[in-house]
Amino acid sequence: MHLELRHLRTIRAIHEKGGLGRAAEVLNITQSALSHQIRGLEEQAGVPLFLRQTRPLRLSPAGQRLLRLAQAVLPQVEAVEAEFRGPGATKGGRMHIAIECHACFNWLLPALDEFRQDWPQIDIDIRAGLAFTALPALVKGEADLVISSDPEDLPGLIFEPLFDYRPLLVVPSGHRLAGRSHAVPEDLKPETLITYPMDRARLDVFSHFLDPAGVTPAGTREIELTDVALLLVASGRGVAVLPDWVVEREANRPDLISMPLGDPPVTRRLYAAMREKDRELPFMADMLRLAKAAR
Repeated sequence: MHLELRHLRTIRAIHEKGGLGRAAEVLNITQSALSHQIRGLEEQAGVPLFLRQTRPLRLSPAGQRLLRLAQAVLPQVEAVEAEFRGPGATKGGRMHIAIECHACFNWLLPALDEFRQDWPQIDIDIRAGLAFTALPALVKGEADLVISSDPEDLPGLIFEPLFDYRPLLVVPSGHRLAGRSHAVPEDLKPETLITYPMDRARLDVFSHFLDPAGVTPAGTREIELTDVALLLVASGRGVAVLPDWVVEREANRPDLISMPLGDPPVTRRLYAAMREKDRELPFMADMLRLAKAAR
């Protein structure tokens, strides 16, 4: 199979835009030329690269394999291209990040550390004070990247999917719910719910579990640090709902039990929001690749 960079760019564009028409516009070719390129690539591969009965158009397992290759290779190629376009083309840049997801530091910081090694000339900053106004700050240019699970239709912004996750209820090992396959909203009525200090509408346990069922816990307690919240849960001072990547880190603790919210379980998607014009910046593309891989 003879792969070219244009093939990888095609796979990436169709995946991101969800259809041939919009992908052709991004690639600056006609839709018929794009279709011809795809047919030729599939003939080489010997397998379909797309599930053509789906809307939006989705990649087959073979197409997903090529997408992973494109996401790994293209940011590096684009970085070198930018470097050779002219003196100083990649000498500097800025990535100020605001995080609406309080527990995201657990997986984001290792990705940022790797990014810093690859892009030492980029000014990186975590804008903690913008957590409650992150998207308006992005529009105004006060932030360059926002991690959020609540995409909004705002002019000039795009939301790049990172990964799906499940909020999990965490209880002490001797709790009345220990051993249950999942929790239902009524289970939290008599409980003190330990949460991060965030707007209630941005807490998954309320917006996608309790509020739709009209259920209010007996009490709430806001805790800034995840480790302190888990300590309080283990000592029987309340229960907490945390993302699965936090709970997986504590999987070997015998004093904590976790379970999904609901059946089928509540599942959420995390996004990286950015200004549309910044999406193709080589360092931004590389940051997105690292963020997706970090999970």
